[in-house]
Amino acid sequence: MRVAVLGTGTMGAPMARNIAKAGHEVVAYNRTRERAEPLAQDGIEIAGDAGTAVRGADVVVTIVADGDAVVSLVEPALGEMGGAVWAQMSTVGVTGLERLIAMAGDAGVALVDAPVSGTKGPAEQGALVVLASGPPEARERCVPVFDAVGARTVVLGDEPGAATRMKLVLNAWLISLVEGLAESIQLAEGLGVDPGTFLEIIDGGPLGPPYAKLKGTMMIERSYAPSFALRWALKDAVLVEEAARDAGLDLPLARTIAGRMQTAVDAGHGDDDMAAAVEAGRS
Repeated sequence: MRVAVLGTGTMGAPMARNIAKAGHEVVAYNRTRERAEPLAQDGIEIAGDAGTAVRGADVVVTIVADGDAVVSLVEPALGEMGGAVWAQMSTVGVTGLERLIAMAGDAGVALVDAPVSGTKGPAEQGALVVLASGPPEARERCVPVFDAVGARTVVLGDEPGAATRMKLVLNAWLISLVEGLAESIQLAEGLGVDPGTFLEIIDGGPLGPPYAKLKGTMMIERSYAPSFALRWALKDAVLVEEAARDAGLDLPLARTIAGRMQTAVDAGHGDDDMAAAVEAGRS
């Protein structure tokens, strides 16, 4: 297949490489061209604009930071998509996706809602979890792409939207885990006990998912090389809070976590890994 990848950041670049490794013809576009150019070494064509990238593609992948970024990429290129299927793999939230569904419908483009669960490492390894919902025929056309970037695909329905809603549920769990871990480490530090011993005690048991050891070690060492930047975790926390509010739910934990993450971002940690959320409670 010919696959256009719009967005070559932390997630998009390794996804493009893995699609190419699977034997597909890949053309990539990024608004900052310098971020896309290294992909040429992997045999990937670099397009000068989004319209050129999507022309003649079988599948168009969008994988960027948020809904506004998706709109800015796709809106000028919709007329060039022809019969391509649009695999929307960014995390954009319920309201953001509704906007994209309307754009696709107006242009007569089939859209598959397919956000991914995972960060930089799984993206590089082709081990993401793809959440997919959309028309069966369009979904089927995306399967080779999903297989190239993911360890598994979870089909959640025949209408776009179900995958995005499930992604928000996963994100609610993830941000709760990170904030709970951060506060536990802060408590250990405040009580004068070794937070590293805390991680050792829970490691491998029912209280200690591998993610806790990974992020907890970063928090203790104050080493925040980004796998998933805190500013994007904050964006996801806000999307969770907005979706809950629109559904008539009061989720005070999500609201509090968003506030704590905002504090850490305001303190200069936005480009650090999301583990830097711990800095919101440190003096």
